[in-house]
Amino acid sequence: MTFVSIYKQYFIITVSHTTVGSCAVSPDGDRIYVTNQNSKQLVTLSRDGKVISSLTVPALGSKALLPGLHVTDSGQVLLCGYSPGTIVQVDRDGRQRLAEVITKDVTCPTSVYYSKHTGSIIVGMLNNNDITVFQAVLE
Repeated sequence: MTFVSIYKQYFIITVSHTTVGSCAVSPDGDRIYVTNQNSKQLVTLSRDGKVISSLTVPALGSKALLPGLHVTDSGQVLLCGYSPGTIVQVDRDGRQRLAEVITKDVTCPTSVYYSKHTGSIIVGMLNNNDITVFQAVLE
């Protein structure tokens, strides 16, 4: 694969008092999700950088590690943040926690991904040489 140099910067979004830990974009490109470990928040922005919502998510835990953030094809947001060992599902607008997806067998999660092809949640954890795959159960 060859990468081409970027010659023109599209735009810069500045979110006041936010330290960007991780970021992701919704499948339709309408939402930008940014984690702020200092305030343990998920900040949801519109495409032009306006704040849609801020949601405090205690699972964003440690300031020393970047939180895992993934947006599924259906627009659901998955977050993990090292401590306390949970994966949190948030709605498309970043206003509401929908569920704690996984708590058992998860220790210090640092990355998360949902595969619609296999119906599984893939989790990477700190101090663990394994990538753990969980079968997603829809309720």
